Formats: sequence, C-alpha cells, structure tokens
Amino acid sequence: MSPSRKRAVVRGLQAQFTVSERRACKALDQPRSSQRYEPQPRSDEPAVVKRMLELVRERPRFGYRRIGRLLAAEGWRVGLSRVFRLWRREGLKVPQKKRKRRRLGSSANGCDRRRAEHKDHVWCWDFVFDRTTSGTTLKWLSIVDEHTRECLALKVARSITSEDVIDTLAELFAMRGVPRHIRSDNGPEFVAQAIRRWLSQVGVEALYIEPGSPWENGYAESFHSRLRDEFLAIEVFESLTAARQLTAAWKDDYNNHRPHSSLGYVTPAQYAAACATSAPAAPALQQHTRRDEEDVLFPQPVPS
Repeated sequence: MSPSRKRAVVRGLQAQFTVSERRACKALDQPRSSQRYEPQPRSDEPAVVKRMLELVRERPRFGYRRIGRLLAAEGWRVGLSRVFRLWRREGLKVPQKKRKRRRLGSSANGCDRRRAEHKDHVWCWDFVFDRTTSGTTLKWLSIVDEHTRECLALKVARSITSEDVIDTLAELFAMRGVPRHIRSDNGPEFVAQAIRRWLSQVGVEALYIEPGSPWENGYAESFHSRLRDEFLAIEVFESLTAARQLTAAWKDDYNNHRPHSSLGYVTPAQYAAACATSAPAAPALQQHTRRDEEDVLFPQPVPS
C-alpha cells in the first residue's frame, strides 16, 4: 500500500472508530512521521508540465519515455519516474494508430465467433516467410485444423500461387474429406477469383477475417508463433530441398510427438484419434456422385 493510501486509511479509521492518530497508525504499522508528511511539489513542476504538454502536442506519437528523454536533453532535471507520474496525472496516453482498411471481411468471421465444433469443421490457412543462407526467399503455406490443432499441410516453395493452393487443398480433400469452413486473411492468394470459385464449387465457405486483424485468425497465428520459435528460428536452410526435408520432419514431430498445451498436453494426432469421425461432406458435395466429386476436386484440363 502506498504511503498516501495509508494516510487516507488512517484518517478513515480515526473518523469511523473515534480513535487517536497514534492508535490508528499503530494498528496499520504506519509511522506517525509519514502520516503527518505532506508532499510538496517542486518549484519547477509547473514549468516541467507546461513544457511536457508542448512536446506532446509537437510529437503526439511519443510516449512518456521519449518525452522524458527530450526533457532531459533540454536540461530539465527529471527522471522517468517523475515524468511517468506527471504523465498519468495529466491523463496523457499515446493514441492508437488509425489505418485505412479495405472492408473485404467481417469480424463475424473471427475465430472467437465462428468456432470449430468438431474435427474438420473449420480449417485455417496462412503464409509465413524466411530465407535460405544465400538470401533467397522461402514461403510456407500452412493449413491447420482448428479443432484438433493438426498441421494438415506445410508446403514450402520459392513462391506459392493460387493454383498451388488449389492443388494442395485438392490433395487434402481427397485424403481427409471436405471441411465446412476455411478461415484466412484477405491476402491476394486467398481472395483470388480462382480459389473463391473453386471453394464455392466444392461447398466450402470461406471465412475472411477483417483486414488488419490477425487475432481473428488466432489459431493460424498461434501455430505460426510455434513454427517460428521452434523451427524457423533455429534451423538454417541451405537450399529449397533442405528446407522441404526439414519442414516434413518438423511437421511430423509437431503432429505426432509434441505435446500441445491447449489439448491437455497430448499430441494433435492423439487428440484427433480420440475425436469423433469427421463431419459429413458439405451439402454441395452431397448432391454429386463419387465420380462428380473427383471431377470437382481434380478438374480435367480443357483440350486445346
């Protein structure tokens, strides 16, 4: 408890129980010298506050640390603790940045509102980047089941186009089944007309999050934080071939050997095995025969 707070409590005890200051201080273990102390503002405090407010108006994106450094550079004898006290007393804060947003998504599609209810109900996907030792770019496409936390795909290449995304999804759909929804941001690969049209054909609803709101795709962001911390930050990629080999090994370890805290410290593969069977196929696919489904998943090239 701060000294000022203790002084207020002592005065409250005196008024409530009609006791002396000595007895109230003894009950709270408050020295009487501290009780009678009244802080006196420094003589230069009004001038410091005036100059601080001037700097805040000049530099509205600066916080109290930067403002304190500017005051010290101008010759004011102030420490950061004093600047922070005055900053709070004046009710100052750094305003949030205002960014222009393209309204391509809706917050209703965030993972906190459209939650995965069972295995293969909602998948999420996103991209992450790194470089080889020679400086060339590497790009990973990750696809994760939000309910089981399984990493369904982790594809690495120099570049990944919308056609590559469709091929990866088609392989997963053929092996695992078609999910109800797939969540992503509004990146050019995800909003491409080819992907949107193809997902519509197979009966998968695309959940596009609000631009500039990565927390709405929280499962993908959480997976990427583990990917960066446990894989990309400790591995050196000499070539694309080496990156693919290391990626395959890490994906297998993540799914089958790494305990997941949000799953009760079982692996995603163990949790998925304990789950009920996957949800039935999306309504759009239920109207097709098996041959029709194969035609949708793997469209035949148009003869030239």
